[in-house]
Amino acid sequence: MSEREIILRLVLSCILGGAIGFERERNARPAGFRTNILVSIGSTLMMIVSLKVPMLYEATRSDPGDPGRIAAQVISGIGFLGAGTIIREGFSVKGLTTSAGLWAVAGIGLALGAGFYLSAFTATFLAILTLTLLSKVEKNISNVHRKYLIRVKAFDQPGPLGKIGSVLGENNIIIRDISIEHCYNEPNLYINFRVKKPKQIEVNYLFVLLTEIVGIIEVQIKELD
Repeated sequence: MSEREIILRLVLSCILGGAIGFERERNARPAGFRTNILVSIGSTLMMIVSLKVPMLYEATRSDPGDPGRIAAQVISGIGFLGAGTIIREGFSVKGLTTSAGLWAVAGIGLALGAGFYLSAFTATFLAILTLTLLSKVEKNISNVHRKYLIRVKAFDQPGPLGKIGSVLGENNIIIRDISIEHCYNEPNLYINFRVKKPKQIEVNYLFVLLTEIVGIIEVQIKELD
């Protein structure tokens, strides 16, 4: 492997990693433009080193060793970086796509380091396609259940939470997250629900159902992006 070949692989790694990172940066994700470039370049470099080290000692050793040994650690090591992009909010988890993207970028970097140019370019194209075009398809599918925030003010006593859950369940409304806040200087509390509501269930109808529950003082329903 010549020095020109090494430079070419690293430069291509920067370009392909940056292409995926640009999409992530445009959508304000935790791992953006620079992060993806660094992951890609680092993976490519580890692959090159992994290939070059056995060559250096090939003349002095009967067993040249495993040329993929160093590069193999990238796959497990990227998991620690990917875990840092995953955020848990109540019962929901965010950042899984970004984490998976970093793992894919690491794979692209390894492919470039090994000289598998076609594989790297194809994987980059498919990754960008998945993050852009297929994300729109996913949103269209998810629009069957639209996302809403339901904020309920209730008396601080047993019962309202279970009754609200029953009403939502009977109307096929999926609860994604629940949080409870105590009202300042009042014996009441706020219960916040992040839900997915079927299109056929009208907001006004849901509002009436919730206000009829004993112990409910106030109901607010807001559609989320």
